[in-house]
Amino acid sequence: MDLFEYQGKQYFAQYGIAVSPGDTADTLEEAIAVAERIGFPVVVKAQVKVGGRGKAGGVKLADNMDELKLHAGNILGLDIKGHVVRRLWIERSSDIKKEYYASFTLDRPNKTHLGMLSASGGVEIEVVAEENPDAISFLSIDPVRGLDLETARRWVAEANLDEVAREQAAEMLVKLYVCYVEGDCDLAEINPLILTPDDKVHALDAKVTLDENASYRHPEWDAFRWSETEDPREMMAKERGLNYIGLDGSVGIIANGAGLAMSTLDVVNQAGGSAANFLDIGGGANADVMAAAMEVINSDPKVKSIFVNIFGGITRVDEVAKGVLEALKRVDISSPIVLRLDGTNAVEGRAILAPYLNEKLITEPTMLEAARRAVELAN
Repeated sequence: MDLFEYQGKQYFAQYGIAVSPGDTADTLEEAIAVAERIGFPVVVKAQVKVGGRGKAGGVKLADNMDELKLHAGNILGLDIKGHVVRRLWIERSSDIKKEYYASFTLDRPNKTHLGMLSASGGVEIEVVAEENPDAISFLSIDPVRGLDLETARRWVAEANLDEVAREQAAEMLVKLYVCYVEGDCDLAEINPLILTPDDKVHALDAKVTLDENASYRHPEWDAFRWSETEDPREMMAKERGLNYIGLDGSVGIIANGAGLAMSTLDVVNQAGGSAANFLDIGGGANADVMAAAMEVINSDPKVKSIFVNIFGGITRVDEVAKGVLEALKRVDISSPIVLRLDGTNAVEGRAILAPYLNEKLITEPTMLEAARRAVELAN
């Protein structure tokens, strides 16, 4: 579960990580009230879960009330890569002497936590890694031992952070690690971590991804999960226990397995179309799961066709076919459905579907042919 910037900063603050003072605003009047309370200059930031806000005009500095009204009015309702801005974060502007980068995430192959620290902050870490990989200092952390202050001090020295910033940065890294572990994060990132002209270190941005598997330990996460700015399709999918990510295309995708779902998105793109979503139903393709998946996809007005791509391994294709037919009895689907069914009991599954095939329920023998048909119908 990805958090908005303001939620990430609120999360950081719970663990003693210094962030800029600020507050949220959903209207121009609320933005004015926040600015009056915290004082000028302020930064007006669009709250969307997508990068490139600054380039899209979603981050603006306001030195006075007139500028605040102008920028807040322009940013509210702004479409940034398909995400409409409904909430702003208004924070006190910070003067910046230096920008750094810091994050913790999971190193799955080595079964450790991975820390990344760089004296080059303010840009995406992928750019730093590509253009100057030596500028990133990596730290492998044994989950049992954790991160202590002495290790953090050595780390900031190896990363060549400015001498005046090192002790504060080391202390903040320990706090960020505690947030990452005790807060059950998949990712805890500060970019940039800044040094101000008066030599203070604090987090200017926050990128936090929470581990959904730990949600049973955090009932307070419901406040994050059910944010009114959440994609309504994703909210519906979560209610139904589906692994769903909304996109901006016109071909709805249902596949079993994350790898197959990603490949399905690629082949739809190869066929000249664009996917409306990522939806992995995993190993379960019974009537309840298929009905839930179709209901979510059917709720998206941009969807013009639905591509169901199932490869039966443990999953039996004949059970998938029964699930599809039962789901169609429960959900009034407005878009044509193209199915590619292969694997265990595929012949039996196709035979079950054969009497019901028509211009709205179509089967194709290969993934590429099915993708082409779905794209054709969507267009």
